Amino acid sequence: MTAAVTEAEPLATRRPADIRRAWIERDEVALLDAREEGPYSLSHPLFAVSVPLSRVELLAYDLLPRRDVPITVYDDGEGYAEPAARRLQALGYTDVTLLEGGLAGWIAAGFEVYRDVNVPSKAFGEWVEHHRHTPSLPAAEVKALIDARADLVILDARRFEEYRTMSIPGGISVPGAELVKRVHDIAPDPDTLVVVNCAGRTRSIIGTQSLVNAGIPNRVAALRNGTIGWTLAGLTLDSGGERRFPEVSADGDAEGRQAARAVADRAGVGRIDAAALDRFRSDERRTLHLFDVRTPEEYEAGHLPGFRHAAGGQLVQATDEHVAVRGARIVLADDPAGCGGPRADMTASWLSQLGWEVHVLEGDVSALGSESGPDRRRLPPEPEVGAETIAPRDLLALLENGEAAVIDITRSPRYRAGHIPGAYFSTRARLAETIARLPQGVRPVLTCGDGTLTRYAVADFPASQRPLLLEGGTKGWVAAGLPLSTDLDRLGGEPDDVYKRPYEGTDNSAAAMQGYIDWELELVDQLKRDGAHNFHVI
Repeated sequence: MTAAVTEAEPLATRRPADIRRAWIERDEVALLDAREEGPYSLSHPLFAVSVPLSRVELLAYDLLPRRDVPITVYDDGEGYAEPAARRLQALGYTDVTLLEGGLAGWIAAGFEVYRDVNVPSKAFGEWVEHHRHTPSLPAAEVKALIDARADLVILDARRFEEYRTMSIPGGISVPGAELVKRVHDIAPDPDTLVVVNCAGRTRSIIGTQSLVNAGIPNRVAALRNGTIGWTLAGLTLDSGGERRFPEVSADGDAEGRQAARAVADRAGVGRIDAAALDRFRSDERRTLHLFDVRTPEEYEAGHLPGFRHAAGGQLVQATDEHVAVRGARIVLADDPAGCGGPRADMTASWLSQLGWEVHVLEGDVSALGSESGPDRRRLPPEPEVGAETIAPRDLLALLENGEAAVIDITRSPRYRAGHIPGAYFSTRARLAETIARLPQGVRPVLTCGDGTLTRYAVADFPASQRPLLLEGGTKGWVAAGLPLSTDLDRLGGEPDDVYKRPYEGTDNSAAAMQGYIDWELELVDQLKRDGAHNFHVI
């Protein structure tokens, strides 16, 4: 098997209307955008998933576990869609087509396009607030309550890493799926006000509504517009926070389990045992995704074989980063003693409302076995092209003599954080162009974080033009005791491989933050025009 693009019969096409009909009828279909994330974030159909030509091999097997699932690929005339489709065919996918007319064809058909990323989840959050009137408080009011030492707790529903970057003063890190499980221990007094925040709106709304749906006796409110709203109000955020949720008590856990199960049942979540899971796994007609929704630490300590890690709150917030096939079947696992649990139930309740077929695994699962360690990508076999490699110290000698030039095809934020001195940045899709611009007579050497992507990229070149590969990638360079640089002279133009989110980091402009909030508030009207989402709210 090789990831190289080869000549073949012309690719078939699918009409935009056929994709939209499949969404409405809940048939399985994947719509993939082959552009980099930047252009994707400017305009794409609702359930289109970003799978750039540069990263097809890194993403395909996890996002598209069934090899005969219907896949349609598009771009906006850049020429990325067909080579991306060919790579998918080379990886064993048998039903790969191009979108008739590309993105322009979708627009010409009169269908909606959206900007930003993780749009289905963000649009759904706005849909929930619109229909359930999820309570919220503005930043100034929450700050006044803090200053008055009112009886309140502030629960940050983002990932712990995001919380550490910036947080509301006094906030506690309680990622979204943990809220119902742990709130009874964090706020045992029903008179305590519970405020839920994220960076923008979605996880604040979903977290707050989770607690409302679970029927906790406390008053609950979202921090309106999250840390963005806090910043725009002229208030100061903390950084480096370390306050995490406490261990759950037996009583708190029991209350959380009971409440979450009732919510999941109302949402129509399915429940399966180990035998039913085996039947799902043997069903070749359906795409199946298996997720463990606990914390990363719990997952690494022990999890069911075949289950990927996706902390529940993030799975709801960014479903399209885990599942590319609209209409796929999803199974969630939580407590390894019985697999059912409040995190799986609450996560499943939201995925069901997002239009997914979702089940919670419960009962005796001991026969399924267990494994430990961090989550790992499922990757296709590396192409057998006989690529020539070079050790870090040998590369250093070539660089010092002016005989080599390093091209780093990692993602641009990692390049900015540190790269081999003098390395050029390039996306893989533009790698041939970058090599063509190098000084004559130098040997191109490819690197990336750990070298994985370079081993696929080298197959894009004919044997006579293949660059060298750095052994172990940039990590191997560092392991050899060699330095990194943060000089950006060879970054080139502003990279488009990663969309800069206005709600992440602390260096965003007020205009960008306000523009993002304004965009979110417009999503309900856009969903009403769209009519293909299958969202429902309990």
